[in-house]
Amino acid sequence: MGTETRENITRVMLLNVPVDIISPEQLSSVVYEFLSDEKEHNIVLLSLWDLLRARRNNDYRSYVLNASLIVPISKSLISGIKFLTGKRANRYMPFDFIVSMLTILENREFSCYLLGSRTKILLKTEKNIRQTFPKLRIVGRFPGFFKKHEEPTILKAIKKASPSLLLAGKGIRGKERWIHKNNASLGNGMRLWCSDIFEVFAEKKRHPSRGAFERGLEWIGYCFQKPHKFFRVFPYIYYKILLVVYRLFVK
Repeated sequence: MGTETRENITRVMLLNVPVDIISPEQLSSVVYEFLSDEKEHNIVLLSLWDLLRARRNNDYRSYVLNASLIVPISKSLISGIKFLTGKRANRYMPFDFIVSMLTILENREFSCYLLGSRTKILLKTEKNIRQTFPKLRIVGRFPGFFKKHEEPTILKAIKKASPSLLLAGKGIRGKERWIHKNNASLGNGMRLWCSDIFEVFAEKKRHPSRGAFERGLEWIGYCFQKPHKFFRVFPYIYYKILLVVYRLFVK
């Protein structure tokens, strides 16, 4: 349960998985710092289910361990950090976090590349982003569900465009692990994957209400959309048991 403090970021270990504590006021400084060092920076939006996945899946764990910023999006993670470390962490709604990122990039006329989803949704997303963030430069786009043989062309296009942020969504084989797998081929800059982000920007899907999110009840809506997710109550109980075990026995 170690703690690592960097400039503007405090990284804690939660059940042997790293999670970052960063305030909204510090986010712009962190983004500009990432973009000034001309390196690759993967950003992870970490849910409770992602944390549990990182404990059992080596590929995903490697992706999280090597990320530059790991942002907690589940209320259970915030309470778990408080329970084990006594530290207060900030939780972010994925859509709001990405809007904040795009706002920060627009302020200095940085760039973005869009990758994923269906063509119609991607085009609507691009149109809405251009209208909302007129000074943000969109330097490329490519729809998801692409063929394996198209990957080299896509990777080359992204690297050539050299976006400040690669924003990726559904339709990518391997999801966020695709970014980790192709890390060296994507060039420098920030990369962020979020499953339904383009559908939300294209107004094809609603994000949870802020009230439901703040109360940690956003999962209820997801369960009604996909009833099998009600079974996540069992890994949730497992997570709670792990917290108690780590509190009592793990130093």
